[in-house]
Amino acid sequence: MILTNHHINQLIPLCKKGNQRAQLEVYNRYYKAMYNTAFRIVKDTAEAEDIIQEAFLNAFTKLDSFKGDAPFGSWLKRIVINNSLNSYQKKKKLAETDLDNHLHKIEDQDGITEVDSTNIGVQQIKNAMNSLKDNYRVSLSLHLIEGYDYEEMSQIMNISYANCRTMVSRAKESLRKKLRVV
Repeated sequence: MILTNHHINQLIPLCKKGNQRAQLEVYNRYYKAMYNTAFRIVKDTAEAEDIIQEAFLNAFTKLDSFKGDAPFGSWLKRIVINNSLNSYQKKKKLAETDLDNHLHKIEDQDGITEVDSTNIGVQQIKNAMNSLKDNYRVSLSLHLIEGYDYEEMSQIMNISYANCRTMVSRAKESLRKKLRVV
């Protein structure tokens, strides 16, 4: 039985029943986008992989809590973002060393990015974003790349609405300054 032509709304009930082919099809459809989301937050390929595996496991075991109010992809992305932020916070608490330079090399070699990184403007923006303070980088990623509004971001990041707006504003200004220097 090939499931590739099924709409996601047809696959979800099959996944709830434990159909592994349906689960694999859902995984294959959403993996890359969810991986990119996790990677933008945690900036580590292995950690992003772990987060994705955990997120899909959580999603498949808690499919009964998916009400269908929002698209499945949005529900799954929320799980990935929450897992990524939790992982990021744990890493920050452990004060692990930042591997930014190493990750740039891995990102370029593995072609992880969704856009052509050979374009000098794109590469400058990526480098500038990665050089921002962590909370600025995460807030800009959530707002500009993932498309969350301030209210959603404030809930995800567990900060006030006003603090969220201020952080995004300061992050944008910091990014502008870094791009002028480059």
